[in-house]
Formats: sequence, structure tokens, C-alpha cells
Amino acid sequence: MDDTDANIASAPLPTANTLRARKNLIIQFGRFLAINTKMLKIIRKEHR
Repeated sequence: MDDTDANIASAPLPTANTLRARKNLIIQFGRFLAINTKMLKIIRKEHR
């Protein structure tokens, strides 16, 4: 009944550009800043 292996085998693989973006520290830092900015906006909005 467990078809985990089949699900993993049929999962799409990331493209070369996706892998490059995941390894790029500048892009990672930009994404880090973006997500933290979004969280700060939500936190500030809720604490008013």
C-alpha cells in the first residue's frame, strides 16, 4: 500500500537554472532578506 518510492521516482527534477540559483550565495542572501522583510511586516502589523 505504500507507494512512496513510486512518488519519489515520478517527482520532477529541478532544472540546471534552479540548481544554480539554489547554490548562488547572492541569490540566497536576497531571498533571505525578502522573507525576513515579509515576516517583519506581518509582525509589526499584528503588534499594533
